[in-house]
Amino acid sequence: MNPARRTTTAAAATAVVLATAGTLLTAAAPASAATTCTSPVYKRQFYANTTFSGIPKKTDCDSSVSENWGTGAPASGLPSNYFGVRWTVTRDFGSGGPFSLPVSAQDGIRVYLDDVRKVDLWKNVSTTVKKTVDITVPAGKHILRVDFVNWTGPANVTFSYLPRTSATVDTVKPLAPTGASAAYDSATGKAKIGWAKNKEMDLAGYRVYRRLKGASFGATPLATTTSTSYTDTTLPVTGATYYYEVRAYDKAGNVSTGSADQPVTTADRVAPGVPTVVSASGEVTPTGGTGGLKVAWKQVADAVSYRVFRSATETGTYTALGSTGGLSYLDTSAAESTAYYYRVSAVDAAGNESARSAPQRGWIWDNDPPPLVTGLTATPTEYGFHLTWDKSPAADLQRYRLYQGELYEDEGEQVCYADVSHYLYPDETSFDHTALPDGEEVCFFIDAVDDDGNSAIEWNGPAEAVTVTELDMTPSVATPAGSPLTLEATSTEGDEGNMLIWSGLGAGEETSGEKAQGFRIYRWNPATATYEKIADRGAGAFTYFDTGVRRGTTSYYWVTGVKADGTETTPAGDWAVSAP
Repeated sequence: MNPARRTTTAAAATAVVLATAGTLLTAAAPASAATTCTSPVYKRQFYANTTFSGIPKKTDCDSSVSENWGTGAPASGLPSNYFGVRWTVTRDFGSGGPFSLPVSAQDGIRVYLDDVRKVDLWKNVSTTVKKTVDITVPAGKHILRVDFVNWTGPANVTFSYLPRTSATVDTVKPLAPTGASAAYDSATGKAKIGWAKNKEMDLAGYRVYRRLKGASFGATPLATTTSTSYTDTTLPVTGATYYYEVRAYDKAGNVSTGSADQPVTTADRVAPGVPTVVSASGEVTPTGGTGGLKVAWKQVADAVSYRVFRSATETGTYTALGSTGGLSYLDTSAAESTAYYYRVSAVDAAGNESARSAPQRGWIWDNDPPPLVTGLTATPTEYGFHLTWDKSPAADLQRYRLYQGELYEDEGEQVCYADVSHYLYPDETSFDHTALPDGEEVCFFIDAVDDDGNSAIEWNGPAEAVTVTELDMTPSVATPAGSPLTLEATSTEGDEGNMLIWSGLGAGEETSGEKAQGFRIYRWNPATATYEKIADRGAGAFTYFDTGVRRGTTSYYWVTGVKADGTETTPAGDWAVSAP
């Protein structure tokens, strides 16, 4: 006999009192009426007959139907032949589905589902008989009953009910999990989801799904488990609401519908994005005075306010000025003509603060341009011009802008139309301007610009221009046309002189066409008014550094190709200007 899981027996028989004429009669209740067994444990009843008639001789609980009594009695007080045993259980089959009922017995066995006979092996046999019956059990609770009798000889019996889990047989979905709940721990950021155990006998496990509010559940579960709870440790702490549902799946692969959605709202520990400051500039009041320095930035998603910080230097200590819900802040404490650096952070509704923006330099426009540059002179030189001017008295001077152009008549006046040719440092008062000295008339003027971009010319009117005529360094011997070579001359730094590069007649990597046996380099000598040879280079050469030339002059060059008979090709020419 299998041990009972739970048995409840009355401590004493319940007395029933009957009233007659002056007499009290007492009757004992059957012991079987006091025995209860919790499903899936069977209630087992022993009878001293094969018709299951009368009051059972014994009632207890049995965890399974699996007995081999041999030729002995099944229990004390029962005969060894001609007895009956009945097992009954009420079981919740969940969604139901296909089951098999394997039995074996010596002698007779009958199996009932809700009083409908499913197995019938009811005869006195000399050996154990076996049989398996396949049935479909409807969803919900059902009563199983097993009746066994022994007429003569050995007695044994086994029975079980087993779900059929083949995917080709079982197409019934499990019931959706019930009792779902979700609890969120704001301290740890974890959510615990729980549900009631599914009633399916062929249950394989559960799948947990999570979705963001407004979205759908994905095809892939968040987790798979055989437990009835799951703790989600991967929730983003963004203050968003998420929903969970649980689906059961069986051994045949059938999946239930989802449980009722369970929401949780997470704690928000994610700071907004870092603001981008777009400007920091001075504000002017209607009366013309300084209203302060206005800092502006782009809107940041989820931000409800912004904090503004200021420092006197870009890498210095930034002090909080204040906060605002808008996209700009007016720093009324900023002084005129003083540079400040600002950084801005974003704050969300949960109080999370972003990192600070990159520093943005700002100042209040001083509206005080430098004075016009004075004392400009331009002296023609062999390399172009040497310019000098008076140092600007502006303390906030940022740079000079040198303009070069030509004189034109404009309503009877000579006007210098010029473009910026160079930007010069604020501590400079002279400049060597290189240009080809070919006798042209040129005009110059200089503008002074301060740290705020104020231009002396734009604020204070026309600049003082100087007009000067270049020296004419052009050789008296013209370079003939039709050379098979191309020459480029460039001034280099320091004592490297001028660099000559030519192409054609096999120079460098050129391999096709006519090739020269060598190359000859000439430089113009103004004193002799001739091009004088300064170097010979071999076949394939294409560069030459003229280190013998002095700096601060304009040099003119020829390069010819030397043919096999010693004659030279028509020269190619170019020039190079080097500052002192």
